[in-house]
Amino acid sequence: MAAEHIVTGYDQDLRRLENMITEMGGLAEAQLADAINALIKFDTEQATAIVENDKRIDALESEIDAFTINLIALRQPMADDLRVVITGLKIATNIERIGDYAKNIAKRTLTLASTPTIGGSINTIARMAGMVQNMIKDVLDAYVARDADKADAVRLRDLEVDQLYASLFRELLTYMMEDPRKIGRCTHLLFIAKNLERTGDHITSIAERIHFMVHGTMPLDERPKSDTSVYTMVGPES
Repeated sequence: MAAEHIVTGYDQDLRRLENMITEMGGLAEAQLADAINALIKFDTEQATAIVENDKRIDALESEIDAFTINLIALRQPMADDLRVVITGLKIATNIERIGDYAKNIAKRTLTLASTPTIGGSINTIARMAGMVQNMIKDVLDAYVARDADKADAVRLRDLEVDQLYASLFRELLTYMMEDPRKIGRCTHLLFIAKNLERTGDHITSIAERIHFMVHGTMPLDERPKSDTSVYTMVGPES
């Protein structure tokens, strides 16, 4: 897959696709970091800027879509090259969703900025975000290096994000049951945490696509998950 092609322009096209993917991933990574920073500081100005900046990620995804369609039509890639092109197209979709989650966190920050904090929930969210940000960086590095082993390791780390989300879910649920006046604030915090949990899922998808790009098959073992929030009961069982 690393071999040079006879047509130099073809290699340039593939490198351009890689550069667009890494640029898009870098933007999403920065957006998420800024969104969490805005949440921690309740910085409404930064949160508003994040919502606007999401348009850059959306535009880059559209550019990648058009580029890959044109590349397939003109170059007719086969085997390894086709996997590279299709993987790039799918990864762009995952990254666009990560950008959407960062934007959603920023929108909820605008609402939370005028409300009191609840326990240590913001700190827990910041820990989740730190895990997710490291996963984004490592999965983008794995993509550039065509390193399936590194991608597989990132995939396994999503379990830690799920476990932290489940813990925060139970904590916020307790606050809501003890004081109904906190339901609104806790709900926004839960959605923010869920955005991070879903971001971890999309990073895991990227890791699996890198594995496919390198080996031609998806990982054989099931994706590790530990989100038990769907089984949590509120109040006594009926």
